[in-house]
Amino acid sequence: MGKRYNFEAIESKWQKYWDEKKLYKTVERDDREKYYVLEMFPYPSGNLHMGHVRNYSIGDVVARFKKMRGYNVLHPMGWDAFGLPAENAAIKHGTPPSQWTWRNIATMKEQLKGLGLSYDWDREIATCHPDYYRWTQWIFLQFFKKGLAYKAKSAVNWCPSCNTVLANEQVVGEGWCERCGTVVKKRNLEQWFFRITDYAEELLRDLEKLPGWPEKVKTMQRNWIGRSEGVEIHFRTEDGDPIPVFTTRHDTVYGATYLVLAPEHPLVEKLTKGTEYEEPINEFVDKIRQMDYIQRTSMELEKEGMFTGAYAINPLNNERIPIWVANYVLMEYGTGAVMAVPAHDQRDLEFARKYELPVRIVVQPQNGEELDGDSLKEAFAEEGISVNSGPISGLPTAEAKEKMADYIEEKGLGERKVNYRLKDWLISRQRYWGAPIPIIYCDHCGIVPVPEEDLPVYLPEDVEFKPTGESPLKYSSEFLNTSCPQCGGAAVRETDTMDTFVCSSWYFLRYTSPRERDHVFDKDKAEYWMNVDQYIGGVEHAILHLMYARFFTKVLRDFGYVSVDEPFQNLLTQGMVLKDGAKMSKSKGNVVTPEEIVSEYGADTARLFILFASPPERDLEWSDEAVEGCYRFLNRVWRLVTGYADDLKEIGNFDNYSLNNS
Repeated sequence: MGKRYNFEAIESKWQKYWDEKKLYKTVERDDREKYYVLEMFPYPSGNLHMGHVRNYSIGDVVARFKKMRGYNVLHPMGWDAFGLPAENAAIKHGTPPSQWTWRNIATMKEQLKGLGLSYDWDREIATCHPDYYRWTQWIFLQFFKKGLAYKAKSAVNWCPSCNTVLANEQVVGEGWCERCGTVVKKRNLEQWFFRITDYAEELLRDLEKLPGWPEKVKTMQRNWIGRSEGVEIHFRTEDGDPIPVFTTRHDTVYGATYLVLAPEHPLVEKLTKGTEYEEPINEFVDKIRQMDYIQRTSMELEKEGMFTGAYAINPLNNERIPIWVANYVLMEYGTGAVMAVPAHDQRDLEFARKYELPVRIVVQPQNGEELDGDSLKEAFAEEGISVNSGPISGLPTAEAKEKMADYIEEKGLGERKVNYRLKDWLISRQRYWGAPIPIIYCDHCGIVPVPEEDLPVYLPEDVEFKPTGESPLKYSSEFLNTSCPQCGGAAVRETDTMDTFVCSSWYFLRYTSPRERDHVFDKDKAEYWMNVDQYIGGVEHAILHLMYARFFTKVLRDFGYVSVDEPFQNLLTQGMVLKDGAKMSKSKGNVVTPEEIVSEYGADTARLFILFASPPERDLEWSDEAVEGCYRFLNRVWRLVTGYADDLKEIGNFDNYSLNNS
């Protein structure tokens, strides 16, 4: 037995043994308590780096520990395999996305196996495999049947570089595309949506059922859902067109001196069409739509607007107030219409001063200070005493809000309402490499779902990519042209594919019975394993993936397929691996691959460093010296144990570990 820790011989020997003995294969057992540990599955980009290794090593430690404690452990691995990078690689290098993806999967699988991770590879899945996306399409059809999937025209986020729409959650920073960093534009398009807003209240409320989640993640989800209680007041145009306005400060409604519409509001075109305001308003709207999301919501934004030439009627006092379009109002919030109360809202005040609009005080401070609308330099947005406000004059703000809400409802002028920042999930993507949306368009029958027995709608692989970046499905006659399932006439398929987050919103359920042929998953096996006891992944998925997975779980529960309310009982968001002070990435050229470390020091050294160099929740700075230190430590452990091997055998039966033959 050598004095040096011979990792090449030892690791290859035991990894081979584990494979041959199917040591990590998992089946349902009634005699042991189950434990489901899962790391967020990777996108098959071609190579793992040490940031990936950290995520998977943490999960592996948990899985091994629970297995040693006698639990029946499920620890699967798979591939989040659809997505834009494969398509971009196809356009750039002429490699079909399927070939690029499956080649990368093979490479990354070998890397994971070389790290000695305890996965049940018999449960491996890939979201781009027809056996998987067949059921993604099936789930879409269930949503469609229940009214949770619908098509609508909407102002959407458009990435001109990726040539596709983005969900609100995929617009980051100062209005950039999450994937490529291009400034996002606005377009009006017909798109497919999921009604996640139907579950907004439950998504918010059930965060209380998750004490095992980091508080920062729950706070991020609460803020994104953005629940607010207020009143929707029925303003109207002089011609009688309704303009519902949601406000949380309905106690200030008597102070509304103008009304503001978002540029995307459908009334803007109707109010200005055929008038002298039409052309300048259209030019202004086009200009504002080019602005990014962050700019338009910034308090530092210079407020700009235009008068539409139309007027609204305030239902509380029947006052005629001008209707404006402004850059600081968005359709994504409330109803896309705002009653402007400049004395008590800073943005409204800045706008009013710029365009010389009236400022009316309707709340005075409780300290006796008298505010004057003509000289007011800063909006008074705090609580106070209502004045000049009809039935609530003289009341403190809290009492005034309640009485005004009652008054509005009694008079039929509006109703109490709960509003959410969360909007329905836009799932359409004008790209090729994704799960086809199983919808057919017939001139006679309209929108027709693909019959379940005809699933999957296969994604063709012999397509031609256009230099414009448009989806080749539009030009694939074999894919596009079909017959209507209802009337048998000529029809065409939907050419949009689904957002890849749809695929990753239920993969944890498929792991419970990945080879199930007749159902989305085996309900009994899902009942045995769900929910996931420990989920591990990056905090960057706190809003997107985690919100969507929670939504899918609740919908499938309501459909009767699962009984759990939440998919992930405990959540660990591990810190990033940094090198030279920056997150490891190919673009920065600071990636350290597992092969580099495993070939020189072995998998145990790589895992030891990645686990002990920093607490799992914190960022970890890469250090070559620390890696070498971990290798020296393992050699000391090796010498200590092998030096006393004979004595250890006398104490207990260690023959099964074959120390002398390692």
